Amino acid sequence: MDILLIAILFIAAYLIGSIPTAVWIGKAYYGIDIRQHGSGNSGATNTFRVLGKKPGAIVMFIDIFKGWLATSLAGLLVIFEAIPAEHIVVYQLILGALAVLGHIFSIYERFKGGKGVATLLGMMLAIQPVVALMCMVIFLIVLFTSRYVSLGSMIAALAFPILLLLPRFHPDNPILIVFGFILFAVVALTHRKNINRLLQGEESKANIRIGRRK
Repeated sequence: MDILLIAILFIAAYLIGSIPTAVWIGKAYYGIDIRQHGSGNSGATNTFRVLGKKPGAIVMFIDIFKGWLATSLAGLLVIFEAIPAEHIVVYQLILGALAVLGHIFSIYERFKGGKGVATLLGMMLAIQPVVALMCMVIFLIVLFTSRYVSLGSMIAALAFPILLLLPRFHPDNPILIVFGFILFAVVALTHRKNINRLLQGEESKANIRIGRRK
């Protein structure tokens, strides 16, 4: 029974992460396939670029929530005594990683999806909320100084395991740090085209003006 519950939640985490928020919202409310416009990516950044601030914010919130919800399913395993309470972090990492992979390889869209940064943030918020919020601040600092969303995303993803190395945030289970570096590698892999454009000086800068467009 325990194995069955674990398997069901693993599948659920992947299916939750696979929800292609930007694609479904773009088609349902705007008659647009977000993947055919802008950067062609089905994530929040391209939604901001193509559809505007409101739908972009909605997509970002839902994608973050996907990661948080999938990771939080680990609590059910403890409640139903399927795993010991001291193992919850391991299962949080597995469930969160499955959600991130689902976002990148969405079963609903022929295993093509976004880059997984927002879903990864939701995962981090569920496991280490203080460190995750610090990573958000780092992302915003990099974004407003460089205007590169991709650079901010990668630096923030790298900051997560590095911050966990500090004595104040060092977790009892070191696997969290190892997993953090692995997830950074995944983020870097999904941003490989952005890295090439950054090195060549061809990466598009974000329009972060707060004022209304004319």
